[in-house]
Amino acid sequence: MNLPFRVGIVGTGYAAGKRVEAIRSDSRAKLLAVTGSNRQKLSEFCQLGKITAVDSWSKLVNIDELDLIFVCTVNQTCGAIALAAVEAGKHVVVEYPLALETEMAAKIVNLAARKQQLLHVEHIEIIGGLHQTLRQYLPQIGQVFHARYSTINPQQDVGQSWKYHHQMFGFPLAAALSRVHRLTDLFGEVDSVICKNRSWDIPNTNYFTACFCQVKLNFSSGVTADIIYGKGNVFYQSDRLFEIYGERGKIIVEGQRGKLVSQQGEIELPIASRRGLFALDTAMVLDYLCDRQPLYIQPEASLYALRVANAARESALIGKSIYLDRV
Repeated sequence: MNLPFRVGIVGTGYAAGKRVEAIRSDSRAKLLAVTGSNRQKLSEFCQLGKITAVDSWSKLVNIDELDLIFVCTVNQTCGAIALAAVEAGKHVVVEYPLALETEMAAKIVNLAARKQQLLHVEHIEIIGGLHQTLRQYLPQIGQVFHARYSTINPQQDVGQSWKYHHQMFGFPLAAALSRVHRLTDLFGEVDSVICKNRSWDIPNTNYFTACFCQVKLNFSSGVTADIIYGKGNVFYQSDRLFEIYGERGKIIVEGQRGKLVSQQGEIELPIASRRGLFALDTAMVLDYLCDRQPLYIQPEASLYALRVANAARESALIGKSIYLDRV
């Protein structure tokens, strides 16, 4: 395929903006077309250069000249857009989740494999400093037996954003899939899930002002893990805590500060900044397309995390543990 890769973007939000920056700084790609539901933002994107504004994603993914599509939009529509783009013969990059439903995500993964097209689901948490530090220092705490991952984001003026809409955002752990994926990447397959989920709904609408999700995972390795995810106007203090307990010590990460606690005392853990991860992810995609350099994640790994997240959703609905089949 001739360079530069001709790129289209679906979306005009934060992630789309980061992709624009990354594409503009890499001579191997050229942004040709953008679409989005926010017409003002779409106009601003297109004023940055010679970019075509397209009035629908269905038209954009079928533009013959495009080689590569970045899907950076509302969770509810990611799956349909990615599927259409693969069907149109494009390489596709999707900001997680690939889809909200496991069946749709599996269909896209299988189709891309059959057509031998790139399907990359962005999971920049895996290449971020926090996760790389966890991987590096885990052996020092011995056999891991428990982990706890808590993220609370207080937001008082949520308005009627798609991120506070049940259908557009989706089940919290599918929408915020990195919470599950960090753990499955570190500890492998999950045997069972039990979950409680609560939302503070706006009457007579599909919007909510806050949500709180609590999940317990039992891994095949014997590790147990708790995930707490909450956001919205019932919270007044942020929390970002990751704890991992091993037989020879404990790793604690609060925000961007980490430490390892053991019998020998405490040591501070270096955690690199999260800046530049979208640019790094974009460069890795182009490295793969140009030189077949391996990517840091396969779509099947994201699909498995989605299976676990949707098992949690089922558990929350019926109030019982859900047992997962082995992959």
